[in-house]
Amino acid sequence: MNDVDVSKQIQQMVRFIRQEAEEKANEISVSAEEEFNIEKLQLLETEKKKIRQDFERKTKQVEIRNKIDYSTQLNASRIKVLQAQDDEVNSVKDAVAKKLGRVSSDKSAYKALLRSLIIEGLLRLKEKSVLLRCREADRGAVESVLEDAKKEYADKLKVALPQITLDKQVYLPPAPSANSHHGLHCTGGVVLASQDGKIVCENTLDARLDIAFRQKLPQIRKKLLANLGS
Repeated sequence: MNDVDVSKQIQQMVRFIRQEAEEKANEISVSAEEEFNIEKLQLLETEKKKIRQDFERKTKQVEIRNKIDYSTQLNASRIKVLQAQDDEVNSVKDAVAKKLGRVSSDKSAYKALLRSLIIEGLLRLKEKSVLLRCREADRGAVESVLEDAKKEYADKLKVALPQITLDKQVYLPPAPSANSHHGLHCTGGVVLASQDGKIVCENTLDARLDIAFRQKLPQIRKKLLANLGS
């Protein structure tokens, strides 16, 4: 084999090696690009998942915050409504109390009322001896009806006349005035108690108003709500 042939063979081998190297380099490049794309997609999906989770978490926080705000506002509105209802109810009670305060101005009718209240108290206590308290301003009116009240009570129960001691040391509070309407006061009536003080019958106009108001409160609220809604 001459030099020319040897040179040709060497060139063929070089071309073959170069081609093989280029093909191998292309394979490595393609494989590396594929791996890069796969890893890039994986990283992208991971980041997307994190973003979605973060968005869901923040959305849930906003929903919870909105629910708390709504509940707070709703409770505040309910409190305002209840307060308005209470104000209306109390204004009605105050108006009735003022009317009761004028009951004692009719002397004749008030004496008859005191007599009835004393008899009612005696019937509740059913005691042979009782202590009676009234306002200092009502002392004369109470003394004028006391005997008739004792007699009617005794006739009703077919018993002996009870002994009634009118307390002249401790009186019920006076009538309410313009300056002390919400202070300690009594619009009228009497309080009867057993001599040992264990049984007490509070038969004042204020106590009767409280009882009547508690019993009628549902109807009063319903009526007020109907008026507010109309």
